Order: sequence, then C-alpha cells, then structure tokens
Amino acid sequence: MKVTVIGLGLIGGSIALSLRKAGLATELVGVDMNASHAAKAVELGLVDKILTEDKAIAQADLIVLSIPVNALHAFLPSVLDAMKKDAVVIDAGSTKTSICKSVSNHPKRSQFVASHPIAGTENSGPTAAFDGLFKGKTNIICEADKSSVQALELATKIFDTLEMKTIFMEPDEHDRHVAYVSHLSHVSSFLLGQTVLDIEKDKKNIFDLAGSGFESTVRLAKSSPDMWAPIFEQNVEYLSQALLEYIMHLQKFHYHLMKRDTKEIHRIMTAANEIRRILDGQTVKQTKETVTTKTEFIKS
Repeated sequence: MKVTVIGLGLIGGSIALSLRKAGLATELVGVDMNASHAAKAVELGLVDKILTEDKAIAQADLIVLSIPVNALHAFLPSVLDAMKKDAVVIDAGSTKTSICKSVSNHPKRSQFVASHPIAGTENSGPTAAFDGLFKGKTNIICEADKSSVQALELATKIFDTLEMKTIFMEPDEHDRHVAYVSHLSHVSSFLLGQTVLDIEKDKKNIFDLAGSGFESTVRLAKSSPDMWAPIFEQNVEYLSQALLEYIMHLQKFHYHLMKRDTKEIHRIMTAANEIRRILDGQTVKQTKETVTTKTEFIKS
C-alpha cells in the first residue's frame, strides 16, 4: 500500500514510523510546506521520499492529513478531488465540525474517514516523532456512517496497527468534549506559564524554584502555538463555554481564599480529587448514543 503523509510533524511522523514498522506501507511519501522539516523527515526515515502535493496525492492508496485544522478544512476538498477513485483519506485534526462540513456534499465523501487520534507531547516537528506514540490511546471517528465500508475498514486497520482504541462520535459532540478535556488544559497551561513569566521577571528564580508539580502543570505551555492557535479558533464556541466555567471555579476559589475559609477550600479540593477515578481508568458510563464499539458499528 502506497501511503502519503501530509504534515511531517509529531503526529504525521509518528504515524509514518508505526506504519513502516508494521509493514503496512510498501512506500511512504511525505509532503510538508517546511523544506527543512521535509528533508529531516527523509533523513530520519519517517518517509522514503518527498513529492509535491499533486504527485503525492495522485499515487497514494492512503492519504494521512496531519496539518493545522484551519488549513485542513480548506485543503481536504482538493485532496478528494485529486486522489484516485478508491483511495482513502484520514485526518488527525483536533476539531471535527468544520472539517466534516467542508466535504459534506463532496462526491467522494465516502472515501474520507474523519478521525482524531488523541495523543501527543509538548514537542513538535519531525524530530519529535516516535513509534509507539499512540499505543493504548483513544482514537475518535466522526460521521462513520458517511464513510464507505472499505474506507472505514482500512482506517480502523490503521488505528488497530497503532494499538489505539477506536470510539465513534458525531462532530459536534467530539468538539464539545475535547474543549474540556484537551483544549482547556492547554489554555490553562499557556496562561499559567504567562502568569509566572509576567510576575517572576528573574527567569533564574523560575529555574531554581520550579519543582516537578509546576513543571508537569505547565508542560503543555511548551506546545506549538502554530498548531494550537488554529485549534482554539476552530472550537471557539465550546472552548469559550469551558473557559467561562473554569473562570467561575477560579473566582469561587479566590472568594473562599480571601475569606480564609479553609473548610470550604478543603471541600473544593476533596471534590476535585474525584478526577482520580477517571484518570485511574474507573470511567464514567457512556451512553450508547454517544459511543458505539467498533464491532457493533461495522456490523450495523
């Protein structure tokens, strides 16, 4: 199978590495607007060669799109136009509504599988890519009923190869959920980092005093603004709602802090400890309307 990966950063590069290791790709072709990234991807063995967009798309059996979401929803229709009739396109976009809408009436819509493999680090670029990034993580497929059986089977084979658990959602539902569990945490980390930088002008003191707690909390602030600014823009409605709720909790905490109400502060933190149940894998029940197992969906 000839695979074209467009966008050779952490996500695209890691997908390429894992497909190569699994032997699913007979040839890996890369496309990247950044010439140095493209050259580095070949040097690191992420892809076999670099081609222009039109040549890379025209010859591919599978096209993986791993580019910023603001570019993705504009670029996807042209990819469907140019690819072979039986080729399949999957994406790795962190928002789904605008992407799905961009091809809702496209004649080759059935050959596209709208997906979101949820994985990453704070690092970016081809040097950040590594095999195993997706192992044990969750992948979300949206509007699976609009993808052909052939496209869906190939896409799920890819994500099985990456050792991911695949679940199914609608685009709007996906964007609402990731606003809280992913996008909000990145905003919080970016702004915590900015707050500390604004207050602590002596950067040496930051280095000397920053412990593991601060480092882990602010780690996401090292993420690429080139990737995250478009994500925030594309999910502005749900992210705005999440931010308002987060600000409300901060204001309540600040109020009780100023009142020196230690009992209430303790209660708030104890209630927040419930998140341990989710993070330790004791997950909240998910309704059949929001999540369908892969086997049940394909059989339907």
